[in-house]
Amino acid sequence: MNSKNKIIYSWAIYDWANSAFATTVMAGFFPLFFKAYWANPNNPAESTFYLGIGNSIASIIIAAMAPFLGAIADKGSFKKKFLILFAFLGIIMTGALSIVQQGFWQMAIMFYILATIGFSSANTFYDSFLPHLDSNDRLDWISSLGYGLGYIGGGILFLVNVIMFLKPTIFGLANEAMAIKVSFFSVAVWWAFFSIPIYLFVPEPKLNNEISFFKSVKLGLTQIKETFYEIKKFKYVMLFLLSYWFYIDGVDTIVKMSVDYGLSIGFEKESLITALLIVQFVAFPATLLYCKFGSMIGTKRAIYVAIIGYGIITVFGYFMNSQWHFYTLAIFIGFFQGGIQALSRSLYSKIIPKDKTAEFFGFYNMLGKFAAVIGPALMGFITFYTADPRKGILSILILFLIGLVLLTKVDTKKAENLIVKG
Repeated sequence: MNSKNKIIYSWAIYDWANSAFATTVMAGFFPLFFKAYWANPNNPAESTFYLGIGNSIASIIIAAMAPFLGAIADKGSFKKKFLILFAFLGIIMTGALSIVQQGFWQMAIMFYILATIGFSSANTFYDSFLPHLDSNDRLDWISSLGYGLGYIGGGILFLVNVIMFLKPTIFGLANEAMAIKVSFFSVAVWWAFFSIPIYLFVPEPKLNNEISFFKSVKLGLTQIKETFYEIKKFKYVMLFLLSYWFYIDGVDTIVKMSVDYGLSIGFEKESLITALLIVQFVAFPATLLYCKFGSMIGTKRAIYVAIIGYGIITVFGYFMNSQWHFYTLAIFIGFFQGGIQALSRSLYSKIIPKDKTAEFFGFYNMLGKFAAVIGPALMGFITFYTADPRKGILSILILFLIGLVLLTKVDTKKAENLIVKG
C-alpha cells in the first residue's frame, strides 16, 4: 500500500471507530434504555420529550462551538489535536453511561450530551481532513469509503451487543440491563482502539506559517468575522449549507428518534433492534453503490434522489402498523442514509477554500447541529402535544421539502469556479 492510500484508509478507519457510538448508543440502546430503565417507562410521551430536548441541547452546544474551533484549527496546526481531544471526551462519557443506575435519567442525559458533544465535535475536525486527502475527482469515493466502513464497523459491534442483549447469560451477564451497560463500555473501548490509525498515520495538513495556539485563537476569531463579511463571495456555499441544514435534520432525527418512535407505536424492542441491524448491513454496500450512482447522474442529482427517498420513507412511517413494514423501511433507510451523508460531505468539500477547511466544516456541522435542534424537539413537541407519535414523525417531512427546494438553487459549478479563482 502506497503512503497516500495508507493515509486515506487510516482516515476512513476512524469512521469505523466512532460509528459504534452512532449505532449502539445514539440509534440503538440509549433511547431504548432511557425509556425503559432511566426514565418513567409508564409515560412514553414524557421520555420522548426528554430525549428530544437532550439531543437538542447537545446540538446547540456543538453548533455554537464548531466554527470557532474550526477557525482556530485552520490558523494553527491543531486539527488532529482537537480531533483526539473531543474523541477522548466522547469515549470517557460513553464509558460513564455504564455506571448510571436505574431512575437517574438526569445523569444519563448529562453523560449522553457530553458524549455527543465529543462525538460530533471530533467529526468536525475529521471531516476537515477530507479536502486534503486527494484531488476533487476522488473525494466522492473517499467520503463514501469512510461512511461505508463506518456502517460495517458500527454494525459488527452492534450485532455483538444485540446478541449480548438477547442472550446475556451466554456472556455471563445477569440480565438485559447489565448487557446494555456492558455494551456502552464496549463502545468506548472500540472507539478508542480504532482511533489509533488516524492518530499515528494521518498527518496534520501543513500551513505555510505555523503559529502558536494563543495566536491562532486571536487570528481564528478574526477569520470568523472576515468570513461573515465575505459571505457574498461564498453565496453558493452558504445556500448549500442552508439546504443541508434542513434535509440532514430530517435524516438525523430519523436516526436518533426511530427506536423511540417504534416503541411509542407498540413495536417490540427485539424488532426495533433487528431493524437497526438491517440498516447497518444494507448501508455498507449501499453507500459505495450510491457513490457510483452519483458518478453516473451527478452528485447533486443523487442527493435530490436521496431527499425524495427520505420524504417517501417519512410518509410510509406514518402509516406503518406491522413488523414487516418496519423492516422494509429499514432497508430503504439503509440504501439512502450513507449515500446522502457521503455525497453531501464530498460535494461540500469541493466548493470550499482549502485553506479554511476546518472553519468551513465547522459551519457545516454547526448548521447540521442547529438543524438537529429543530427535528428532535419538533417531533417530541408534536408527539407530546397531540399524544400521537405518528403525527410527530410526519412533521419531519417539511424539513425534507424545504431542503430539496433550497438545493435546486445551488449552482455547484459556479461555486467551484469561484473557489478556483480565489
